[in-house]
Amino acid sequence: MTYEVMERRQRVRYREAMHSSVTPTPLPIGTLLRDWRLRRRLSQLDLAGEAEVSTRHLSYLETGRAEPSREMVLRLADRLDVPLRERNRWLAAAGFAPMFAERRFDDPALAAGRAAVEMVLKAHEPWPALAVDRHWAMVAHNAVVPRLLEGCAAELLQPPVNVLRLSLHPEGLAPRIANLREWRAHLLSRLDRQITASGDAALEALHEELSRYPQPDADRVAAHGSGSDLVVPLVIDSPLGRLSLISTTTVFGTPNDVLLSELALETFLPADAATQAALRGVG
Repeated sequence: MTYEVMERRQRVRYREAMHSSVTPTPLPIGTLLRDWRLRRRLSQLDLAGEAEVSTRHLSYLETGRAEPSREMVLRLADRLDVPLRERNRWLAAAGFAPMFAERRFDDPALAAGRAAVEMVLKAHEPWPALAVDRHWAMVAHNAVVPRLLEGCAAELLQPPVNVLRLSLHPEGLAPRIANLREWRAHLLSRLDRQITASGDAALEALHEELSRYPQPDADRVAAHGSGSDLVVPLVIDSPLGRLSLISTTTVFGTPNDVLLSELALETFLPADAATQAALRGVG
């Protein structure tokens, strides 16, 4: 089997997992509760103490011998730090209506949130910044980002653009990333943590796809080419010259919408004076 065929199959798996994660097979609330408790590595005693319920009652909830109230569902979900999308699933499994709205980014009801995102991205110029959803699809970006993507394969730039695929694909940014081995390890490690926290099948498929991409023999710069041992920079050869960028992530603090709760703003700051000068010259 050729690499191209394997890649296409992995992308199909990723798309199928994305859709299946939106409408997962219904499971009893007790099963969902137990699965998330184990994912968070908590014993029944630990969770019962945090939720201020008896261990026996928690055991009855997990085995289906007792049914939780709406308040109990939300309390347990809060203690387990369950994402809003999954909390809706818990409520439905327990026989209650979903509590958190699930809208598209272009929904008129999200106008205020969308304006806030766009304002942050614009204010970050001349440094690059973009917003991604829970599956790393880019939903917004500022004017600097397209300059850094020049030369990438057209197929990878077709919406929805997956930022991780675009970064590590051999026809994307990968050939231009001077510390690709280090940056690749950083991204896959971050994706690993996200999978552990969410249990998202689409992210698992994406991780498998990215792991199959050709690995670089060696980085073209020393580790932490920015001169800092505190963070892993992105060192990339761009149309603006070699740039060394430090990434930061911003999320909404108290969202009541599923999409906004899953949205992350990925912003980049110059790690050296040369990068700062190059980006300030972007017209």
